[in-house]
Amino acid sequence: MNGDADPRVARRGPRATAAMTRDPGRRDPIAALLAGEWVDPDSGRTSGVEIAAIAIERSLRGQEADLVASLALGPRLAVVSDAVTHEVLGARIERVLAPLARVDPVVLPRDPHADLATVEAVRTRSAHADALIAVGSGTINDLAKYAAARDGKPYAVFATAPSMNGYTSANAAITVDGHKKTLPATLARGVFVDLAVLAASPPRMIRAGLGDSLCRPTAQVDWLLSHHLLGTGYRTAPFALLEDDEPALLDAPEALLDRDLDAMRALARTLVLSGLGMTLCGGSHPASQGEHLISHYLDMRAPAGGPANLHGEQVAVATMTMARIQETMLDAPAPVFRASTVDARALEDHFGREVGAACWRDFAPKRLDAAGAAALSERAASTWEAMRRGAEAVRLPADRLASVMRRAGGPVTPADLGVDAVTWAGAVRHARFLRDRYTFLDLADDAGMLSPRLLA
Repeated sequence: MNGDADPRVARRGPRATAAMTRDPGRRDPIAALLAGEWVDPDSGRTSGVEIAAIAIERSLRGQEADLVASLALGPRLAVVSDAVTHEVLGARIERVLAPLARVDPVVLPRDPHADLATVEAVRTRSAHADALIAVGSGTINDLAKYAAARDGKPYAVFATAPSMNGYTSANAAITVDGHKKTLPATLARGVFVDLAVLAASPPRMIRAGLGDSLCRPTAQVDWLLSHHLLGTGYRTAPFALLEDDEPALLDAPEALLDRDLDAMRALARTLVLSGLGMTLCGGSHPASQGEHLISHYLDMRAPAGGPANLHGEQVAVATMTMARIQETMLDAPAPVFRASTVDARALEDHFGREVGAACWRDFAPKRLDAAGAAALSERAASTWEAMRRGAEAVRLPADRLASVMRRAGGPVTPADLGVDAVTWAGAVRHARFLRDRYTFLDLADDAGMLSPRLLA
């Protein structure tokens, strides 16, 4: 299929066109990015991403082989799915690709784990393939993109659920020796989204995608905090990408569970654009901050054999907690910092020797001694009003975020996830140690304001 065959498919090059644009006078940012012609609001220069094609359509049935052929991935393809996604879409993709290339099916058991052992299993079973085709959502996509990165191979993905925003990002959430990490991975050559398939996915997965999208304001405010307080880089570009689609998603979340394909398009586009924002920034900063750390902590500490929550479900509830922490801190005067009493031994005692040592390596750069606490207090005093104004311009109230999730029938409180108050409080208090990123979790703890009310 060439660039003229289907004008609804956004591709790289001068013929990249809009799949759907709310304002007829404004170019679709997906098409503009693939063409390398999106105007970055931070620099005023045109920007692009190294993805060859993105298709978000009511149905892709009959187009699958042409979409993959357009990517020129090679004569042998490994199609990676699990027992569930193979039945949903994987078998269909294997069948339609058979005339195009030699197909190596890699069908993992139900509910695979995104860990190094499973990555190695995917690498072994796709060793002779020229490229990987992921058919799935979060875990399958992460496994395929990280396996492809380890072997220097391209990959593409057919989505099976609107449950997360990683389809268009160049990183993967992989558990390494019990420590959940965000690792550099291969950027997809093609991202293909059949809205009818997404609409038929389990309601929990649809709500999870909504939950993963809800964290945009808390992630943005956390990133602003680090920018104002520590002078780290910050960009408005990833958030500008979402301006047209996020309001429709938040205004009518009920429609998602009615299998409305226009509502599903808004969710799919929000997830795809969020991933593109991460790719533009070269990291997960615009979409993963304190709320994701809480979710990662819960994943790491989940009891074996216990009920499993979806990533986006946990992020949704953690977003409510982060929004309340941010609101409380922003309503208070500039914080006064204290020296940290946490040391490497304390983290090893809490997390275990190996994970604790890894956490210490991430936490140590932001650990405050007496001089650092005094310097940061002085910095906060001079920047707090600017920080507050910036946050007010982009944040959404915790009550509004909770209302959106509640109207979609999703989880809002830890109890909705089956997580007791003590476990949740532990996650909020200890999540800051998982990454060197400075968020409102760090601020509240460093300022002695992480009260029991905020841990709920």
